[in-house]
Amino acid sequence: MTESTVTWLTQEAHDRLQAELEHLSGPARTEIAERIAAARDEGDLKENGGYHAAREEQAKNEARIRELAEKLRHVQVGTPADDGVVEAGMVVTAVVAGDEMTFLLGSREIAGTTDLDVYSPTSPLGAAIDGHRIGEKAAYTAPNGREIPVEILKATPFAG
Repeated sequence: MTESTVTWLTQEAHDRLQAELEHLSGPARTEIAERIAAARDEGDLKENGGYHAAREEQAKNEARIRELAEKLRHVQVGTPADDGVVEAGMVVTAVVAGDEMTFLLGSREIAGTTDLDVYSPTSPLGAAIDGHRIGEKAAYTAPNGREIPVEILKATPFAG
């Protein structure tokens, strides 16, 4: 498993995702199947809006189950070291293109109810600063081709 395929999660985020997976795989899946069966019993499936809506909901539910199962298969639970090195699971304060901003480097799943913006370690900004230390400078190329300078001011583990 490479570092880029690992999703870092707090224990709270892991428990929340695990509970969601259990709900979607159990009660939600059963409820949707019952709605499909009831709609199928109504007759003509071609013009049965309830049937098509339930099938669409089933497809979304199954996609989310696959997403959660994959994410939980490649997860690291805990808190990264508080060593000033920028990595997934850290709250980073940086000067980006002259503006100071604070954000979480990691998965949206980590953030839960926080108001922090979240940047993936594979995003242009995340990739540019991942592995750098407080006080170091980096840069990334914006979609318009412009080089965006970044200076890391602070990096601390996300507490949840």
